[in-house]
Amino acid sequence: MKDLKPVEKLNYEYAFSELEAIVASLEAGDQPLDEATTVFARGQALVKRCAELLEKAELKIRQLTGEALQDFDEAPA
Repeated sequence: MKDLKPVEKLNYEYAFSELEAIVASLEAGDQPLDEATTVFARGQALVKRCAELLEKAELKIRQLTGEALQDFDEAPA
């Protein structure tokens, strides 16, 4: 985990991509415990960052539409 950008500087797509890579590496289980713990902590920070960015996007959409968001219904009514 060298030369990583600060989590708070990452956009959603980059943070999510890095998070996916972390999940895959942890699932592989080929790291020593101390390294896995460090990687897990980075993953937790990325989860928080992604959630924050999604929340901001949702708020912006609500402001733009002037309405509350509704759940997506896949089946036509």
